[in-house]
Amino acid sequence: MRKIIHIDMDAFYASVEQRDNPEYRGKPLVVGYSGERGVVAAASYEARSYGIRSAMSSKRAISLCPHLIFVPGRFDVYRSVSNQIMEIFFDYTDLVEPLSLDEAYLDVTVNHKNMLSATIIAREIKQRIKEAMGLNASAGVSVNKFLAKVASDYDKPDGLFVVEDKNAERFVEGLKIEQFFGVGKVTAEKMHRVGIHTGADLKRFTEQQLVGLFGKAGYIYYANARGLDNREVKSDRIRKSIGAENTFMVDLGELSDLLAELRPISEKVWKRVSEKNFLGRTITLKVKYGDFEQITRIRTLTAFVNDYNILWSTAVELMEGIDLSVKKVRLLGLTVSNIDQIEKPGAYQQELDFARGYLFRSLDY
Repeated sequence: MRKIIHIDMDAFYASVEQRDNPEYRGKPLVVGYSGERGVVAAASYEARSYGIRSAMSSKRAISLCPHLIFVPGRFDVYRSVSNQIMEIFFDYTDLVEPLSLDEAYLDVTVNHKNMLSATIIAREIKQRIKEAMGLNASAGVSVNKFLAKVASDYDKPDGLFVVEDKNAERFVEGLKIEQFFGVGKVTAEKMHRVGIHTGADLKRFTEQQLVGLFGKAGYIYYANARGLDNREVKSDRIRKSIGAENTFMVDLGELSDLLAELRPISEKVWKRVSEKNFLGRTITLKVKYGDFEQITRIRTLTAFVNDYNILWSTAVELMEGIDLSVKKVRLLGLTVSNIDQIEKPGAYQQELDFARGYLFRSLDY
C-alpha cells in the first residue's frame, strides 16, 4: 500500500538562470552555446513555445527563434540548488530516489510528519521550493512510480496531478503512447506501425504478443498498460548532513530579528541531530537575500557537535559576522555536517529498473 510522489522541477536549468537574471525573465532562453556544434542543454518555456527542446542543435534552435538568448551552464549552481531541494524531500521521508538533479521519487506511505495525505505533502513541498528557491516544481501523486511519473508531467508547469488507484486504468487508457515513461521516439514509431497509439491500444495486446514485439520490455508495457508497477523507491543515500531553514514572510535586516528567527531553526536542527544520533563537526549558516543571492558561512569544530549550546553559540557567531548593511534577508538555514563526507558532484544516476510484478490497493490521498 504505497503513496508515491514524483517531483519534477520545471525547466530547471533555464528557470535558475531566469531567477538569477531578471532581464531574462519572460524571454526565450536556452542553456548552452550558440556555436556551430552547440547543443541545447535546457530550454525555458518561452523557448519551448517555438518548438525548441533539449538536445536540439543550437543552429536549429536559432532558426526557430532568431532572438533566442544563449547562456552557458552553471552546473555548480544547479547542483547546489538541487541539494537544497533534496534536503526538503528528506524532511518528509528517507525514501527519496533521485533520478537526476531536477527530479526524484518519494515514498511517503510512512513519513516523518505522520501526514496521511500524499497530496498535501506534495503541495507543501512545492510551496517550500517556491518560497526557498523561487522556482516552480510539478508533482505527480499515485500508488506507484509509473503513474506518479506520468502524472507529474500531465499538468506542467507548476502542476499537481493525482491518479488514484480506482482511476488508474482509465487514466492510462487515455494516454498517448509517447507519454509512457520509457517509450522513446524509436519505440513509439515501432508501436505506431503495429497500431499502438494510446494506452487503450497497448492494452489490447497480450503479454506474449508484446514480448514478441519488444523483448523483455514487453512485460513492462503489459503491466504499465494496466497501471501496474511494483518498483520500490530506493534510496542509497547515506545522510551526510542534517539541517533546517525558514523563509520569512517579509525580508529582515536587523540582527536581533534574524537571531530570533534563527533560534527555532537551530532547535529543529538539534532535535533532528539527536534523534538520528548524527555525528557532524561542521556547522553551516546559509543566508539568502531578498534578490535570491545566497552566501554561506562555515565553521568546522575540533569535535563533534554533541551539545545544543555548542550549535547555538556557533550559529550566533556566524550570524554576527554577516554584513546586514547591504540588503535584507529572506531566508536563513542551518546545517550540521561532516566536511569530510560532503557528497561529490554527480552522485545521482538515473535508474531504469522497471517493474517485475505488482501489488496495489486504494489509498487515502
